[in-house]
Amino acid sequence: MISFAEAYNLVLDYSQDYGTETVSIKQAIGRVLAVDIFADRDFPPFDRATKDGIAINYNAIENGRRAFEIKAIVAAGQRTYKFLEEEHCVEIMTGAVVPYEADTVVMYEDITIEHGIANINTLAKRGQNIHDKGSDKKKDELVIINGTKITAAEIGVFAAVGKANIEVKKLPGIAVISTGNELVEVEDHPLPHQIRKSNSYTLYAALYEEKIEPLLLHLSDDKDMIRQKLSYVIQEMDVLLMSGGVSKGKFDFIPKVLEELGVEKVFHGVLQQPGKPFWFGVHKDAKTVIFSFPGNPISTFANYHIYFRPWLQKSLGLPISKLEVFLEETITISGSMTRFLGVKIRLENGILRAKLVKDNGSGDLTSLSRADGFINLMPREDPYKIDEKVTFISARTLI
Repeated sequence: MISFAEAYNLVLDYSQDYGTETVSIKQAIGRVLAVDIFADRDFPPFDRATKDGIAINYNAIENGRRAFEIKAIVAAGQRTYKFLEEEHCVEIMTGAVVPYEADTVVMYEDITIEHGIANINTLAKRGQNIHDKGSDKKKDELVIINGTKITAAEIGVFAAVGKANIEVKKLPGIAVISTGNELVEVEDHPLPHQIRKSNSYTLYAALYEEKIEPLLLHLSDDKDMIRQKLSYVIQEMDVLLMSGGVSKGKFDFIPKVLEELGVEKVFHGVLQQPGKPFWFGVHKDAKTVIFSFPGNPISTFANYHIYFRPWLQKSLGLPISKLEVFLEETITISGSMTRFLGVKIRLENGILRAKLVKDNGSGDLTSLSRADGFINLMPREDPYKIDEKVTFISARTLI
């Protein structure tokens, strides 16, 4: 039995690099960028009007002129108009190219137009309402760095620089495997001694949020069948996320079968609650990483967020999420085990505050829907006090 800190560091030691792949811009959301992105031209590529109005040369204002003859109307998406005289102007729409001779745009609200003459009613400033060419980025300048998690904002930039296809970090192929004869399908009507599969769908949904669609498998409590199926899936998948079959029961065959299949056990059992029987190992030849979680719903759910998500973040080159919250109640942690307690989070005066979510033990699946995540409390003699800051492991988007 090892400490939580030892187990956590060992899991991260086995992070993997799965290389890169190219996806279309429409498929890139949520992925991790694998290359630097550079501007293919100046941004903006021309002096761009930011208001609807008239474009003028400010020298005319300094020379006392307030009335300008309108020579043309310039819309976004068309070539601009060339005028040579300071007493001239063009009407210009937002997004249009500002004429070379012009350096200032006066919006319609500040002018009056009569008989083709624009009269300026409000004093203008030189250069106003123009987004200067190259003021955002110059051609060949870095715009997005390698390792960025792609959001809608990055998608817009990719489109602007002409990147229809994006090189991203490749995601691992993952199998989610449930075990146990007591489990039946979601659509079935369970007998009194049976329960529906829930851990599989919890893990499936959590992985889907990471842009991973896993393979779902179930293993009955038959040692030969377990060996046969695991032998195949270890060779085909990069990661196995298993729930159940790792405790001390007479039908908990998983640790022994994995050993027989050449999987190297890194550890089995962690001084933590929930999730104490957690088994972790690696198949050296296939390079398959195996997370075998206890079957209780809270244990599986907590261990996924405590261990697997940081492992995935490190494998993809992302910073590991680190959050802290302030306690709303006093909590005593006795014994030698690290505790992970479900909490509800609220934002107050710019800080996150955590209140315990009551549950009936690690089998209380319904408590997960009331929790935003888990606080990490190491064992110590003194109680954790109200307003004390502690580590928080998020299990849902808070904002």
